[in-house]
Amino acid sequence: TVKDSAGSRGDGTVAAPAASLGQQLVSYAKNFMGVKYVYGANGPNSFDCSGFTRYVYSHFGYTLNRTAADQMSNGTRVSGSGELQPGDLVFFNNGRTSRAASHVGIYIGDGQFIHASTNSYQVQIDSLYSSYYSRVYVGGRRVL
Repeated sequence: TVKDSAGSRGDGTVAAPAASLGQQLVSYAKNFMGVKYVYGANGPNSFDCSGFTRYVYSHFGYTLNRTAADQMSNGTRVSGSGELQPGDLVFFNNGRTSRAASHVGIYIGDGQFIHASTNSYQVQIDSLYSSYYSRVYVGGRRVL
């Protein structure tokens, strides 16, 4: 079937646009909900935070640096949390390291992100606006 440039099917309706790459990345990441956190693990049966982001991005042909701090040099800076888009990396620093970041996740929209959490030791979704994560948030990066 051939579509015209407007995406019309010829019957007066317009086909829904394909999900953005960021939305596709988020959907893929959600497949790993509940997978256990293990320090240094690269997936797919267990992850640490940067191993998780690296694994998810690699599925879409992107190579990220290995650690959360080093992933802060991937992509371009997102100016504020209000500018984040699904698929952006979000970074945190718990203050126990001199490095730029101690934790990383993937923004999924509506103030939420998915990550391999050291709190519950599994891949889960949390809010950027929770009392903890809003306090330790240090920035976002756009790779896609």
